[in-house]
Amino acid sequence: MIAYIAGTLLEKFEASVVVDTGGVGYEVFLPSSSRVFLRAKGDEVVLQTTQIFKEDDVSLYGFEDRASLKLFKMLITVSGVGAKAAIAILSALSTDEAVRAIAFSDAAMLTRANGVGKKSAERIVLELKDKVTEAFAGGGAGVAGSGGRQDGTPTGAGSASGENGGDGVAADVDIAGEAIEVLLELGYSRSEAGPAVLRVCGEAVGVEDCVKLALKQM
Repeated sequence: MIAYIAGTLLEKFEASVVVDTGGVGYEVFLPSSSRVFLRAKGDEVVLQTTQIFKEDDVSLYGFEDRASLKLFKMLITVSGVGAKAAIAILSALSTDEAVRAIAFSDAAMLTRANGVGKKSAERIVLELKDKVTEAFAGGGAGVAGSGGRQDGTPTGAGSASGENGGDGVAADVDIAGEAIEVLLELGYSRSEAGPAVLRVCGEAVGVEDCVKLALKQM
């Protein structure tokens, strides 16, 4: 199993790049939001990778941080969700946004991904909600920032590095859930309240702040 690729960016295609490592070129498939696509040919890159084996194909998928790789591996364990759908989710949403959508049972957010329908999104939430909350809470992967895109830095840097202190997704779930309930009582629908709360909950320090920021979003 190839755990990571470190080398020179040789070629860029629509959905993949070729990384040269000592004279061997590896084609690595990436989320379309990856900032590796913004790098110049000849730049040094480091990608966390995993291989997907099929009967007639072996593909290598790469990510700029371990949190994105971890979420990708979790997504492809869901029945009916393959690598293509998982990559689509991580292309449409940042890792933070996808984790929050699953943890907060916001299947509608996941359907923003190309090719991910309502049933698939609901299945992802059903099968991964508890696992995601546990895996990304507090330390460890620690995806608890404000939902920014991958920043193109090597593993160990940026908001997905696990250096976010104790404010993990588990704590945010409680705040977000209460904030959504308040907004429902104010007359907003769950489809309105959920996405608004997801966008701002990482910036808020409590339910009241989360509600106020969500109201501004709406």
